[in-house]
Amino acid sequence: MSRHHIPEGYQSVLPVYETQTAIGMTKRVFEDQLSRALNLRRVSTPLFVDPNTGLNDNLNGIERPVEFEIRETGTHAQIVHSLAKWKRMALHLYGFPVGEGLYTDMNAIRRDEAMDALHSIYVDQWDWEKIIDRSERSVATLKAIVRQIVDAICETQKNLSSMYPALTAPLSRNVSFVTTQELEDIYPDLTPREREDAWLKENKTAFIMKIGGLLNSGIRHDGRAPDYDDWELNGDILFWNDVLGCAFEVSSMGIRVDAASLDRQLKESGCDDRRGLPFHAALLADQLPLTIGGGIGQSRLCMLLLRKAHIGEVQVSLWDQATRTACEQAGVSLL
Repeated sequence: MSRHHIPEGYQSVLPVYETQTAIGMTKRVFEDQLSRALNLRRVSTPLFVDPNTGLNDNLNGIERPVEFEIRETGTHAQIVHSLAKWKRMALHLYGFPVGEGLYTDMNAIRRDEAMDALHSIYVDQWDWEKIIDRSERSVATLKAIVRQIVDAICETQKNLSSMYPALTAPLSRNVSFVTTQELEDIYPDLTPREREDAWLKENKTAFIMKIGGLLNSGIRHDGRAPDYDDWELNGDILFWNDVLGCAFEVSSMGIRVDAASLDRQLKESGCDDRRGLPFHAALLADQLPLTIGGGIGQSRLCMLLLRKAHIGEVQVSLWDQATRTACEQAGVSLL
């Protein structure tokens, strides 16, 4: 539990079994809200991919994927980190038109993930992707879809509060848009995470934009793989979490790279070796549709809406002994 501890005096609003029921309700309601808002269709997706296709998400480039050998073929497969690139290829192969998209359940194992109140080695999220026209590769499009997602989250909370009146404290639908450079300019003496906390404490709901590139200080606000989001047209959706007293990310998303931005970002990140991989070669040759997409954390959203202090209260994972002891002493029931 390296970053967040259980707040003193914390008590879960819902008991364990009622929590399980509420988790299922949260996921069903939000899926319906999201698919209607963005015109998405549900599809099936892989748990593992061929590492030679370039489809796995490389995250920050240092995380080790879980890999195994397939006895029948003698080849290797990797458990996905996310489906950021797979979705775009699927939209192409399935023949989706402009204005329509897909969403799916994504389950991943990130064995190098920090383990604390917000992070687990098990990751579950709604991965979604939608085809857009070139004229829609703009900040205006990005902001409009962010507002739709925030509305879907707030409508889900509204539904939950009608079923569970104890789940109070509505989220703010008023989204504050701010770039990572603006945050650095406003809070030059704070770390990126401290800047997020400071901004969200005042603004409650925010979309922090332009993540991946170097700031004027020479640092990055956060890492982002160079081959899915356009770093000029991406960001994170965060809410102020009054249970934990911190900024709380629920989604990473963005307008995806086109050939020009992929070329630029591969050079900047020193990843030119990826150009020959099938996915990257197709994208550089303009053979894939232009898209916008992202991931929305399922456990994160349940944690926020059900007012939980630890992600282990809404998902089953493995935890170190220190975490188990601290949660037991605080009366927190890990699933």
